[in-house]
Amino acid sequence: MANSLHSSTSFISNPVNFGHSKIPAQIPGSVSFPSRYLHNFNLNKVLRVMACSGVEEVQVDVSLSPRVNAVKPSKTVAITDQATALAQAGVSVIRLAAGEPDFDTPVLIAEAGINAIREGFTRYTPNAGTLELRSAICHKLKEENGLSYTPDQILVSNGAKQSILQAVLAVCSPGDEVIIPAPFWVSYPEMARIADATPVILPTRISENFLLDPKVLESKLTEKSRLLILCSPSNPTGSVYPKNLLDEIARIVAKHPRLLVLSDEIYEHIIYAPATHTSFASLPGMWERTLTVNGFSKAFAMTGWRLGYIAGPKHFVAACNKIQSQFTSGASSISQKAGVAALGLGYAGGEVVSKMVKAFRERRDFLVKSFGELEGVKMSEPQGAFYLFIDFSTYYGSEAEGFGKIENSESLCRYLLDKAQVALVPGDAFGDDTCIRISYAASLTTLQAAVERIKKGLLTLRPGVPV
Repeated sequence: MANSLHSSTSFISNPVNFGHSKIPAQIPGSVSFPSRYLHNFNLNKVLRVMACSGVEEVQVDVSLSPRVNAVKPSKTVAITDQATALAQAGVSVIRLAAGEPDFDTPVLIAEAGINAIREGFTRYTPNAGTLELRSAICHKLKEENGLSYTPDQILVSNGAKQSILQAVLAVCSPGDEVIIPAPFWVSYPEMARIADATPVILPTRISENFLLDPKVLESKLTEKSRLLILCSPSNPTGSVYPKNLLDEIARIVAKHPRLLVLSDEIYEHIIYAPATHTSFASLPGMWERTLTVNGFSKAFAMTGWRLGYIAGPKHFVAACNKIQSQFTSGASSISQKAGVAALGLGYAGGEVVSKMVKAFRERRDFLVKSFGELEGVKMSEPQGAFYLFIDFSTYYGSEAEGFGKIENSESLCRYLLDKAQVALVPGDAFGDDTCIRISYAASLTTLQAAVERIKKGLLTLRPGVPV
């Protein structure tokens, strides 16, 4: 009821005074006060009076839902927050944990957002996104990916992460299995758990560039298998699935009527020749069962603009749209105008994106050469994205003075943050405890300083071993 105050106590034994008015004792349950008693209401005074009156306090139930308790916190966020806290305390920390380009948003894109504000384009848009942006996305998918969609088969969201979660919620039922090759982006398994589905992790090998073996996939599929998640180029490995391998996977998928594929293509434009990108939905028979997710954060350096999208058969996209309508509603109108400008830069982002990719490649080459000099360290050269996933397990078991034993990827990352002041992400967050993820979305000068610090820290672990 309007103007009601609900008590969290079991009863009130004595009258309670509000200014010059007196409220009679109430029966157990909710206590409601007419609006005339709420004038000059002082909650602290009420609580003091209740405490003096011998009111029995009821403990608030602070339990959380089993669904939330099943979700693990993101280690990427945790170590990034820890590094930020150290930096704010005056420690010179080099942060290579977050997956965020160090470039500013291109000027033409930023100006489109500014103009949207100046021109008053600041109101709600349709839940699915503006027709202008969805039409631009359809054009991009046709020209760059060979995929035909209509605007009602596109849903624009507040980042690709929201697009993925909504897709998982839309198609998965309790007990369904979500097939996830490891190493994986940290959020995939947790999204499956949020949907009451079961993540099924399929390991890959560094010797095979962390690419999924079709035979392993086929051996793990059951009648419960509902969704296969593929990410190419990959976070955290930088691996790119060649078309012939995707063809093999598609042939296996085609044998299972319930199995859908979520193709995460957010790093599509950050790719290094001769590697090329293939959209899974473009393969024979896969359009009808593929949900393609992409966005603007990585290639266009628009992480803070929070803009992503999903494309797929209308039936599935409409379901995602329904979830979003009761969740966040549409994406920012300003960001959508910026997104239209981004897609207007030309094929694959034009020269603006090409320059950023060139810089990423130079950084990758530097890191591969630098860490390739370390004895016992293994790596697979990334073909896309901006991550290096390195096997540092040769250092496990080492004793670090003043720190303790290096037992796994997490303790090695804590050691390097503590002793070398470099923030990296442990591989166990991605399903492979032998490795550590290094983001090279930082300037070459920063990476050079980071490598020097890391090598000094590793030398302390194994004196006499060349670094």
